Amino acid sequence: MPSSQPQLRWHDPIWQKDAQAWIHSEAKRQSIDIIGEIEQPHMYPWSTVMRILTNDGTLFFKATATETIYETALTQKLAGWFPDCMPELMAVDTARGWMLMRDGGEQLRASIRPTQDITPWEPVITRYAELQIGLAEHVSEILALGIPDHRLTVLPALYAQLLTDEESLMIDQEKGLTSSEFHQIQDLTPRFQQLVTDLTAFGIPDSLNHGDFHDGNVLLKNGRITFFDWGDADVTHPFVSLRTFFVSMEIALKLDDWAPPTPEMTALLNRYLEQWERFASKERLLTAYNLSRPIASIVKALAWHQGITRMEGPVRAEYAWIVPEILREFMVYEKMLS
Repeated sequence: MPSSQPQLRWHDPIWQKDAQAWIHSEAKRQSIDIIGEIEQPHMYPWSTVMRILTNDGTLFFKATATETIYETALTQKLAGWFPDCMPELMAVDTARGWMLMRDGGEQLRASIRPTQDITPWEPVITRYAELQIGLAEHVSEILALGIPDHRLTVLPALYAQLLTDEESLMIDQEKGLTSSEFHQIQDLTPRFQQLVTDLTAFGIPDSLNHGDFHDGNVLLKNGRITFFDWGDADVTHPFVSLRTFFVSMEIALKLDDWAPPTPEMTALLNRYLEQWERFASKERLLTAYNLSRPIASIVKALAWHQGITRMEGPVRAEYAWIVPEILREFMVYEKMLS
Protein backbone atom coordinates (compact mmCIF):
# COMPACT_ATOMS: atom_id res chain seq x y z
CA MET A 1 0.00 0.00 0.00
CA PRO A 2 1.26 3.52 -0.69
CA SER A 3 2.96 5.17 2.27
CA SER A 4 0.74 8.22 1.80
CA GLN A 5 -2.47 6.29 2.44
CA PRO A 6 -3.47 8.13 5.64
CA GLN A 7 -4.20 11.19 3.47
CA LEU A 8 -6.64 9.34 1.22
CA ARG A 9 -10.31 10.24 1.43
CA TRP A 10 -11.25 6.56 1.62
CA HIS A 11 -10.15 6.62 5.30
CA ASP A 12 -12.59 9.40 6.20
CA PRO A 13 -15.08 7.97 8.76
CA ILE A 14 -17.94 9.98 7.25
CA TRP A 15 -17.15 8.70 3.75
CA GLN A 16 -16.88 5.15 5.10
CA LYS A 17 -20.24 5.43 6.85
CA ASP A 18 -21.98 6.76 3.73
CA ALA A 19 -20.45 4.14 1.43
CA GLN A 20 -21.28 1.23 3.70
CA ALA A 21 -24.82 2.52 4.23
CA TRP A 22 -25.29 2.65 0.44
CA ILE A 23 -23.97 -0.90 0.05
CA HIS A 24 -26.33 -2.20 2.77
CA SER A 25 -29.26 -0.28 1.28
CA GLU A 26 -28.68 -1.60 -2.26
CA ALA A 27 -28.20 -5.17 -1.00
CA LYS A 28 -31.40 -4.98 1.03
CA ARG A 29 -33.30 -3.55 -1.94
CA GLN A 30 -32.36 -6.67 -3.88
CA SER A 31 -33.13 -9.02 -0.96
CA ILE A 32 -29.47 -9.87 -0.42
CA ASP A 33 -28.11 -10.47 3.09
CA ILE A 34 -24.58 -9.29 3.87
CA ILE A 35 -22.50 -11.74 5.90
CA GLY A 36 -19.94 -10.34 8.34
CA GLU A 37 -17.81 -7.23 8.00
CA ILE A 38 -17.21 -5.47 4.69
CA GLU A 39 -13.52 -5.70 3.73
CA GLN A 40 -11.52 -2.95 1.99
CA PRO A 41 -8.54 -4.65 0.30
CA HIS A 42 -7.52 -1.86 -2.10
CA MET A 43 -7.01 1.87 -1.54
CA TYR A 44 -5.22 4.15 -3.99
CA PRO A 45 -5.43 7.90 -4.67
CA TRP A 46 -7.68 7.22 -7.66
CA SER A 47 -10.02 4.50 -6.29
CA THR A 48 -10.89 2.02 -3.58
CA VAL A 49 -12.49 -1.43 -3.63
CA MET A 50 -14.54 -3.23 -0.97
CA ARG A 51 -15.38 -6.94 -0.84
CA ILE A 52 -18.80 -7.96 0.47
CA LEU A 53 -19.69 -11.54 1.36
CA THR A 54 -23.41 -12.26 0.99
CA ASN A 55 -25.89 -15.13 0.89
CA ASP A 56 -25.97 -14.59 -2.89
CA GLY A 57 -22.23 -14.75 -3.60
CA THR A 58 -19.44 -12.22 -3.27
CA LEU A 59 -20.10 -8.63 -4.34
CA PHE A 60 -17.59 -5.87 -4.97
CA PHE A 61 -17.99 -2.14 -4.41
CA LYS A 62 -15.78 0.36 -6.23
CA ALA A 63 -15.49 4.09 -5.68
CA THR A 64 -13.50 6.35 -7.98
CA ALA A 65 -11.92 9.72 -7.28
CA THR A 66 -13.58 12.87 -8.57
CA GLU A 67 -10.96 13.18 -11.32
CA THR A 68 -12.02 9.88 -12.90
CA ILE A 69 -15.63 9.76 -11.77
CA TYR A 70 -16.61 9.18 -15.41
CA GLU A 71 -15.48 5.54 -14.97
CA THR A 72 -18.83 4.74 -13.35
CA ALA A 73 -20.94 6.10 -16.20
CA LEU A 74 -18.59 4.54 -18.75
CA THR A 75 -18.80 1.10 -17.12
CA GLN A 76 -22.58 1.40 -17.05
CA LYS A 77 -22.63 2.23 -20.78
CA LEU A 78 -20.21 -0.59 -21.62
CA ALA A 79 -22.28 -3.08 -19.65
CA GLY A 80 -25.33 -2.02 -21.65
CA TRP A 81 -23.59 -2.31 -25.03
CA PHE A 82 -21.53 -5.46 -24.35
CA PRO A 83 -23.07 -7.26 -21.35
CA ASP A 84 -21.29 -10.53 -22.18
CA CYS A 85 -17.83 -9.20 -21.27
CA MET A 86 -18.42 -6.36 -18.80
CA PRO A 87 -18.98 -6.29 -15.02
CA GLU A 88 -22.43 -7.42 -13.90
CA LEU A 89 -23.58 -4.24 -12.19
CA MET A 90 -26.02 -4.49 -9.27
CA ALA A 91 -26.23 -0.77 -8.53
CA VAL A 92 -24.62 2.44 -9.79
CA ASP A 93 -24.39 5.99 -8.43
CA THR A 94 -22.77 8.03 -11.19
CA ALA A 95 -22.93 11.26 -9.16
CA ARG A 96 -20.72 9.79 -6.43
CA GLY A 97 -18.72 7.43 -8.63
CA TRP A 98 -19.91 4.27 -6.87
CA MET A 99 -20.56 0.81 -8.32
CA LEU A 100 -21.77 -2.43 -6.76
CA MET A 101 -21.13 -5.51 -8.89
CA ARG A 102 -21.09 -9.28 -8.79
CA ASP A 103 -17.86 -11.26 -8.55
CA GLY A 104 -16.48 -11.67 -12.07
CA GLY A 105 -14.23 -14.59 -11.16
CA GLU A 106 -10.49 -15.09 -11.00
CA GLN A 107 -7.93 -12.71 -12.46
CA LEU A 108 -6.37 -13.83 -15.73
CA ARG A 109 -3.08 -13.33 -13.89
CA ALA A 110 -3.74 -16.44 -11.80
CA SER A 111 -3.73 -18.53 -14.99
CA ILE A 112 -0.48 -16.97 -16.23
CA ARG A 113 1.95 -15.90 -13.53
CA PRO A 114 2.45 -19.22 -11.67
CA THR A 115 3.38 -21.12 -14.85
CA GLN A 116 4.65 -18.22 -17.01
CA ASP A 117 2.30 -19.49 -19.72
CA ILE A 118 0.68 -16.66 -21.69
CA THR A 119 -1.59 -18.81 -23.86
CA PRO A 120 -4.63 -17.99 -21.63
CA TRP A 121 -4.46 -14.54 -23.29
CA GLU A 122 -5.58 -16.05 -26.62
CA PRO A 123 -9.38 -15.80 -26.31
CA VAL A 124 -9.02 -12.60 -24.29
CA ILE A 125 -7.06 -10.65 -26.90
CA THR A 126 -9.43 -11.78 -29.64
CA ARG A 127 -12.47 -10.63 -27.64
CA TYR A 128 -10.77 -7.35 -26.78
CA ALA A 129 -10.12 -6.55 -30.45
CA GLU A 130 -13.74 -7.37 -31.29
CA LEU A 131 -14.84 -5.10 -28.45
CA GLN A 132 -12.73 -2.19 -29.70
CA ILE A 133 -14.08 -2.60 -33.23
CA GLY A 134 -17.62 -2.51 -31.83
CA LEU A 135 -16.87 0.49 -29.63
CA ALA A 136 -15.55 2.53 -32.57
CA GLU A 137 -19.20 3.19 -33.39
CA HIS A 138 -19.79 4.69 -29.93
CA VAL A 139 -16.86 7.15 -29.75
CA SER A 140 -19.02 10.28 -29.66
CA GLU A 141 -21.17 8.85 -26.84
CA ILE A 142 -18.05 7.85 -24.90
CA LEU A 143 -16.44 11.28 -25.25
CA ALA A 144 -19.68 12.89 -24.05
CA LEU A 145 -19.14 11.17 -20.69
CA GLY A 146 -15.95 13.18 -20.13
CA ILE A 147 -13.49 10.44 -21.08
CA PRO A 148 -10.07 11.92 -22.01
CA ASP A 149 -9.77 12.70 -25.72
CA HIS A 150 -6.44 11.40 -27.03
CA ARG A 151 -7.50 10.92 -30.64
CA LEU A 152 -4.75 11.22 -33.23
CA THR A 153 -6.11 14.58 -34.39
CA VAL A 154 -5.43 16.22 -31.02
CA LEU A 155 -2.23 14.44 -29.96
CA PRO A 156 0.32 16.83 -31.55
CA ALA A 157 -1.13 19.79 -29.64
CA LEU A 158 -1.23 17.76 -26.40
CA TYR A 159 2.40 16.72 -26.95
CA ALA A 160 3.49 20.35 -27.29
CA GLN A 161 1.42 21.35 -24.26
CA LEU A 162 2.95 18.57 -22.13
CA LEU A 163 6.45 19.85 -22.87
CA THR A 164 5.56 23.28 -21.45
CA ASP A 165 5.04 21.78 -17.96
CA GLU A 166 8.70 21.57 -17.05
CA GLU A 167 7.86 20.98 -13.37
CA SER A 168 6.21 17.67 -14.24
CA LEU A 169 9.19 16.66 -16.38
CA MET A 170 11.45 17.03 -13.31
CA ILE A 171 14.33 18.36 -15.42
CA ASP A 172 17.72 17.52 -13.90
CA GLN A 173 16.07 16.09 -10.79
CA GLU A 174 16.40 12.53 -9.51
CA LYS A 175 14.44 10.23 -11.87
CA GLY A 176 13.50 13.23 -14.01
CA LEU A 177 14.56 14.09 -17.54
CA THR A 178 18.05 15.45 -18.01
CA SER A 179 18.37 18.75 -19.83
CA SER A 180 19.72 16.83 -22.80
CA GLU A 181 16.73 14.45 -22.86
CA PHE A 182 14.34 17.37 -22.57
CA HIS A 183 15.91 19.07 -25.59
CA GLN A 184 15.78 15.81 -27.54
CA ILE A 185 12.06 15.47 -26.86
CA GLN A 186 11.49 19.08 -27.87
CA ASP A 187 13.41 18.47 -31.10
CA LEU A 188 11.21 15.43 -31.79
CA THR A 189 8.05 17.56 -31.98
CA PRO A 190 7.94 17.57 -35.84
CA ARG A 191 8.79 13.87 -35.85
CA PHE A 192 5.87 13.11 -33.53
CA GLN A 193 3.54 15.08 -35.79
CA GLN A 194 4.75 13.00 -38.74
CA LEU A 195 4.22 9.72 -36.86
CA VAL A 196 0.65 10.74 -36.10
CA THR A 197 0.05 11.72 -39.73
CA ASP A 198 1.49 8.42 -40.96
CA LEU A 199 -0.62 6.36 -38.56
CA THR A 200 -3.77 8.28 -39.46
CA ALA A 201 -3.25 7.34 -43.12
CA PHE A 202 -4.03 3.67 -42.37
CA GLY A 203 -7.69 4.55 -41.77
CA ILE A 204 -8.08 2.53 -38.56
CA PRO A 205 -10.86 4.13 -36.51
CA ASP A 206 -10.34 5.63 -33.07
CA SER A 207 -11.84 3.57 -30.28
CA LEU A 208 -11.77 3.07 -26.54
CA ASN A 209 -8.40 2.25 -25.03
CA HIS A 210 -8.69 0.46 -21.69
CA GLY A 211 -5.61 2.33 -20.50
CA ASP A 212 -4.44 -0.35 -18.08
CA PHE A 213 -4.91 -3.53 -20.10
CA HIS A 214 -2.94 -6.08 -18.06
CA ASP A 215 -3.62 -9.56 -16.71
CA GLY A 216 -4.90 -8.21 -13.41
CA ASN A 217 -7.78 -6.33 -15.06
CA VAL A 218 -9.32 -9.30 -16.83
CA LEU A 219 -11.51 -11.77 -14.96
CA LEU A 220 -12.37 -15.35 -15.96
CA LYS A 221 -15.35 -17.33 -14.69
CA ASN A 222 -16.75 -20.47 -16.32
CA GLY A 223 -15.43 -19.38 -19.72
CA ARG A 224 -16.76 -15.83 -19.37
CA ILE A 225 -14.28 -12.99 -19.92
CA THR A 226 -14.85 -9.75 -18.00
CA PHE A 227 -12.93 -6.55 -18.73
CA PHE A 228 -13.04 -4.26 -15.70
CA ASP A 229 -11.33 -1.25 -14.10
CA TRP A 230 -11.93 1.37 -16.82
CA GLY A 231 -10.64 4.32 -14.76
CA ASP A 232 -7.65 4.87 -17.07
CA ALA A 233 -9.69 4.67 -20.28
CA ASP A 234 -9.40 7.19 -23.07
CA VAL A 235 -10.38 7.53 -26.71
CA THR A 236 -7.41 7.11 -29.02
CA HIS A 237 -5.95 4.80 -31.64
CA PRO A 238 -6.95 1.25 -30.60
CA PHE A 239 -3.46 -0.21 -30.94
CA VAL A 240 -2.33 2.00 -28.05
CA SER A 241 -3.83 -0.66 -25.76
CA LEU A 242 -1.08 -3.07 -26.78
CA ARG A 243 1.55 -1.13 -24.83
CA THR A 244 0.35 -2.28 -21.40
CA PHE A 245 -0.67 -5.64 -22.84
CA PHE A 246 2.94 -6.37 -23.77
CA VAL A 247 4.35 -4.92 -20.54
CA SER A 248 2.08 -7.33 -18.67
CA MET A 249 3.50 -10.28 -20.58
CA GLU A 250 7.08 -9.09 -20.17
CA ILE A 251 6.52 -9.05 -16.41
CA ALA A 252 4.84 -12.47 -16.46
CA LEU A 253 7.69 -13.98 -18.48
CA LYS A 254 10.35 -12.10 -16.47
CA LEU A 255 11.86 -10.57 -19.62
CA ASP A 256 14.36 -7.73 -19.58
CA ASP A 257 13.30 -4.28 -20.73
CA TRP A 258 13.34 -4.00 -24.54
CA ALA A 259 13.83 -7.76 -24.91
CA PRO A 260 12.56 -9.00 -28.30
CA PRO A 261 9.08 -10.56 -28.14
CA THR A 262 8.86 -14.30 -27.71
CA PRO A 263 7.17 -16.36 -30.46
CA GLU A 264 4.13 -16.68 -28.16
CA MET A 265 3.92 -12.90 -27.79
CA THR A 266 4.17 -12.44 -31.55
CA ALA A 267 1.40 -15.01 -32.04
CA LEU A 268 -0.85 -13.02 -29.70
CA LEU A 269 -0.10 -9.81 -31.60
CA ASN A 270 -1.04 -11.53 -34.86
CA ARG A 271 -4.22 -12.83 -33.26
CA TYR A 272 -5.17 -9.29 -32.26
CA LEU A 273 -4.32 -7.78 -35.65
CA GLU A 274 -6.29 -10.47 -37.51
CA GLN A 275 -9.49 -8.96 -36.17
CA TRP A 276 -8.60 -5.64 -37.84
CA GLU A 277 -8.01 -7.08 -41.32
CA ARG A 278 -11.30 -5.56 -42.49
CA PHE A 279 -9.43 -2.21 -42.43
CA ALA A 280 -6.05 -3.15 -43.91
CA SER A 281 -3.84 -6.07 -44.93
CA LYS A 282 -1.84 -8.02 -42.36
CA GLU A 283 1.38 -6.36 -43.52
CA ARG A 284 -0.05 -2.85 -43.29
CA LEU A 285 -1.53 -3.57 -39.87
CA LEU A 286 1.87 -4.68 -38.61
CA THR A 287 3.39 -1.44 -39.92
CA ALA A 288 0.62 0.52 -38.22
CA TYR A 289 1.29 -1.31 -34.96
CA ASN A 290 4.99 -0.41 -35.09
CA LEU A 291 4.08 3.23 -35.72
CA SER A 292 1.68 3.14 -32.77
CA ARG A 293 4.33 2.15 -30.23
CA PRO A 294 5.97 5.56 -29.69
CA ILE A 295 2.53 7.18 -29.92
CA ALA A 296 1.27 4.81 -27.20
CA SER A 297 4.07 6.03 -24.93
CA ILE A 298 2.94 9.63 -25.37
CA VAL A 299 -0.71 8.72 -24.74
CA LYS A 300 0.34 6.96 -21.52
CA ALA A 301 2.49 9.91 -20.47
CA LEU A 302 -0.46 12.26 -21.05
CA ALA A 303 -2.74 10.04 -18.97
CA TRP A 304 -0.30 9.90 -16.06
CA HIS A 305 0.37 13.63 -16.34
CA GLN A 306 -3.33 14.37 -16.08
CA GLY A 307 -3.60 12.27 -12.93
CA ILE A 308 -0.38 13.34 -11.23
CA THR A 309 -0.97 17.09 -11.65
CA ARG A 310 -4.16 16.68 -9.59
CA MET A 311 -2.29 15.02 -6.73
CA GLU A 312 -0.66 16.91 -3.91
CA GLY A 313 2.19 16.54 -1.45
CA PRO A 314 3.71 13.12 -0.78
CA VAL A 315 1.11 11.38 -2.97
CA ARG A 316 2.25 13.39 -5.98
CA ALA A 317 5.92 12.86 -5.10
CA GLU A 318 5.35 9.10 -5.03
CA TYR A 319 4.19 8.98 -8.67
CA ALA A 320 5.86 12.02 -10.27
CA TRP A 321 8.77 10.03 -11.78
CA ILE A 322 6.44 8.09 -14.10
CA VAL A 323 5.91 10.85 -16.68
CA PRO A 324 9.65 11.39 -17.34
CA GLU A 325 10.20 7.64 -17.45
CA ILE A 326 7.51 7.11 -20.10
CA LEU A 327 8.89 10.00 -22.16
CA ARG A 328 12.23 8.20 -22.18
CA GLU A 329 10.36 5.13 -23.40
CA PHE A 330 8.93 7.22 -26.24
CA MET A 331 12.45 8.12 -27.36
CA VAL A 332 13.47 4.45 -27.38
CA TYR A 333 10.51 3.43 -29.56
CA GLU A 334 11.01 6.39 -31.89
CA LYS A 335 14.66 5.38 -32.33
CA MET A 336 13.60 1.81 -33.12
CA LEU A 337 11.55 3.14 -36.03
CA SER A 338 14.44 5.24 -37.27
